[in-house]
Amino acid sequence: MTVDAARVETYYRLVDAHDVDGLVDLFAADAVYRRPGYDPLEGHEALRAFYTAERVIESGTHTLDHRVVGEDSVAVHGRFEGRLRDGSSASLRFADFYTFAPDGRFATRDTFFFAPLV
Repeated sequence: MTVDAARVETYYRLVDAHDVDGLVDLFAADAVYRRPGYDPLEGHEALRAFYTAERVIESGTHTLDHRVVGEDSVAVHGRFEGRLRDGSSASLRFADFYTFAPDGRFATRDTFFFAPLV
């Protein structure tokens, strides 16, 4: 399988533009997204609910600093600067790991935040 690393970059452009329909379409119908603080999001409806109502981020910009492209996966490391729904600002580093379905959409996504937890 050949992965389309540009699809990952498109995801961040769409999420920063609040294009929920566009970003959900990047995921396979049965995709699973795992993110700290949330139960796994499974499928398009769960993803749509997360991005329209549950996500604590109101707005902001993702900047990708590093990409690693594998045979069936892409990993990225970057920064996010933005505002949360409670009005506070957010500035953090993150890493995302994507695997791809045979049709080229995201099969899984796992997010990790650079935070002092342990």
